[in-house]
Amino acid sequence: MTELLFFGRLRDVAGYSATSRELPESVRTVAELRAWLRENDPPLGAAISAPEIRVAINQTMCVSDAESVRGAHEIAFMPPLSGG
Repeated sequence: MTELLFFGRLRDVAGYSATSRELPESVRTVAELRAWLRENDPPLGAAISAPEIRVAINQTMCVSDAESVRGAHEIAFMPPLSGG
């Protein structure tokens, strides 16, 4: 199982801050995970597919959507942060 975490406005769109999912074998990269989520939850999938949404795998920021999600224990989706 992989823990999917949603922060900020993504938590509002999802309706929860975390969920555990068994990712299908066909989901190997961040891009494929975004596509899979778009299929299964179109509003959430659209929100996490916005270009400004960052992804961290096992608490390490991804530099590209080509990064592997295989074996990930935790995947976090984060909108840009603002300070003040």
